[in-house]
Amino acid sequence: MTSASPPQVLRAPLVVEFPFTRSLGPVQSAFLTGLRERVVLGVRTGDGRVMVPPVEYDPVTAEEIRELVEVAPAGTVTTWAWNGDPRAQQPLATPFAWVLVRLDGADTAILHALDAPGPDAVRTGMRVRIRWAAERTGAITDIACFEPETERERERENGDGGAGGAATPHDGAFADPVTGIVAEARLDYTYSPGRAQTAYINALAERRTVGERCPSCHKVYVPPRGACPTCGVATTDRVEVGPAGTVTTYCIVNIKARNLDIEVPYVYAHIALDGADLALHGRIGGIPYDQVRMGLRVEPVWTDGGRYPDHYRPTGEPDADYDAYKELI
Repeated sequence: MTSASPPQVLRAPLVVEFPFTRSLGPVQSAFLTGLRERVVLGVRTGDGRVMVPPVEYDPVTAEEIRELVEVAPAGTVTTWAWNGDPRAQQPLATPFAWVLVRLDGADTAILHALDAPGPDAVRTGMRVRIRWAAERTGAITDIACFEPETERERERENGDGGAGGAATPHDGAFADPVTGIVAEARLDYTYSPGRAQTAYINALAERRTVGERCPSCHKVYVPPRGACPTCGVATTDRVEVGPAGTVTTYCIVNIKARNLDIEVPYVYAHIALDGADLALHGRIGGIPYDQVRMGLRVEPVWTDGGRYPDHYRPTGEPDADYDAYKELI
């Protein structure tokens, strides 16, 4: 007789992404528009330092600062780290160095990529220059990367006053200024719910809700986390709860979510399933949104092929007494 092998812990790729839209004040607008025009702008603080990239408020006095200055497109590497395995959407597809570069005329360093053949070609103190993107739109990506400065470029700089030249005043005025940006935030990773939540998810596929009981305080947690958050001990005793439960608190949603086919307004609630000591959340249906209330008794509604309840609806039972769920609010 052979013992059954433990269930395989679930794993799945997960992508979290959203576009972040922000408007630009006069300083950031001038900086990004300047990059589009191959001009690097910084800002002079109250104590005379030139900050690149520019900030809108003095980091020492917190006063608003607007004095824009132009700095050189070349500078000195102050520190660096080699990136031998570039990720998608990073500045370069081939291995490169992340560098902090203090541009001539600036007192702070800017972070970007340095195109170099290998880590042996990078050093603190080396001279580098901006490689501009072929197509520029008014974004930090208008700087395609930095590249080592050639001897001829260095000689030309020396003829123009040399490295470390002073920043020059700039009015920040450009035609068709950039007034807003959309930053695409994205995180790709492989998610594993772990042993406890794998069992919870597998039970949901069978239309059962399974939690775990703490061996010390005896509370039943749904969904389980594998350990008691109060006692800090492992929870291995599985307990089936529900299926009915009690609405402990709720909110009315009035803004329609993208890619979610639910008409607003609707109600999302915390629901304490019978036998559980932790409320989970779910959508309430089968009742007008303005009739949902604390203490309402509800049960899950499953759709064909659904791996979790689509929503919860009233059971028709009398409302639960407040004392029965007040500790779960």
